[in-house]
Amino acid sequence: MEYRILGKTGLKVGTVGLGTEFLDKKPYNIVEETIHTAMEHGVNFMDNFLPGEQNRINVGKAIAGHRDKWIIQGHLCCTELDKNNQFDITRDLDICKRFWDDYFKFMDIDYVDIGNLFFMDTEEDYKAVFESEFIEYVLKEKERGRIRYIGASSHNAKIAKKMIETGLLDVLMFSINPGYDMLPTEMPLGQAIRQVTTEVKKNQGVQPERKTLYDLCASREIGLVAMKVLGAGKLLSPEFTPFHRPLTVGQCIHYALDRPAVSTVVIGYECREHVLDAVNYFNQSDDERDYTDAISEYHNNFMGQCVYCNHCLPCPSEIDIAAVHRYLDIARLKPQEIPHGVRHHYAALKNHASNCIECGSCENKCPFGVKVIGNMREAVELFGN
Repeated sequence: MEYRILGKTGLKVGTVGLGTEFLDKKPYNIVEETIHTAMEHGVNFMDNFLPGEQNRINVGKAIAGHRDKWIIQGHLCCTELDKNNQFDITRDLDICKRFWDDYFKFMDIDYVDIGNLFFMDTEEDYKAVFESEFIEYVLKEKERGRIRYIGASSHNAKIAKKMIETGLLDVLMFSINPGYDMLPTEMPLGQAIRQVTTEVKKNQGVQPERKTLYDLCASREIGLVAMKVLGAGKLLSPEFTPFHRPLTVGQCIHYALDRPAVSTVVIGYECREHVLDAVNYFNQSDDERDYTDAISEYHNNFMGQCVYCNHCLPCPSEIDIAAVHRYLDIARLKPQEIPHGVRHHYAALKNHASNCIECGSCENKCPFGVKVIGNMREAVELFGN
């Protein structure tokens, strides 16, 4: 394991971390084996956002007697939607307090190293937390000692930047992978991407807003935790990768760790084998880790594939077209087994594919010829609205 300092927190974290989302509803023996395997290989950063009682009990039981070996990130604003452990997002402080108290009760711990504000993606999210008594509660929890450092998770560079500029954050959890970062520029697409050479790979070709965010984290000493580094498996898939060939797990990890301020990457594991696949990164040569050739150019048939660039906006129905496509692409990997998290993120969108009026405005503006209307119909079929 390799270790880095998590920004101004001073915490020493393994560069490969543990996400517990896919351990939800697994038998306890699988949960224990997976977590212990991670611990045996030096993994010491754990992200555990799920609100379900049994999930928290299982994870807490698995780390019992080893609390000092883990840097734990727990999430506020994540609640249980129903008895099937479907999670929901709320900014209702009373509900959040109940689930937050339960977090410590069921995990059987006294504190979290990072108290993370969950899924902060919109102006409404920002106002509900940072312009209300909610943030006062979080600060009191820090003063009380149940939170050592304050963090937030986001997929929106603009909102993430706004949160950092409050001066209250110590840690940011952000979705980072080349599929999200490498967006069209003014120059021809192939030329822009081919310029991502070894010498300039940390900066060239990254969407300006995202690069600015990474640089801001570095300058403010905000510990950056990378999530979605595998793109929900899309980057590993020959069929769905946006690049001319799929990346490996090691290349995805290396790409994220190359971004400024990134201290650790969080990957969700379902079993021991997934952990071993991730930590094999440390056995790989520089050539095996190198992702530059894999992302040097897009598929020849890249036309028709959404790259989430938002050139299609504005939408008269105010649909976040890129977000719908992002979740649709993930759902297409296993349409019969769409992850609960993906379904929830889609449901949390302000407007859905079903709001599409099929005006064609987006298709006229799309530089890649994406059949947006047809994809909206497909999203309705897969997600139900």
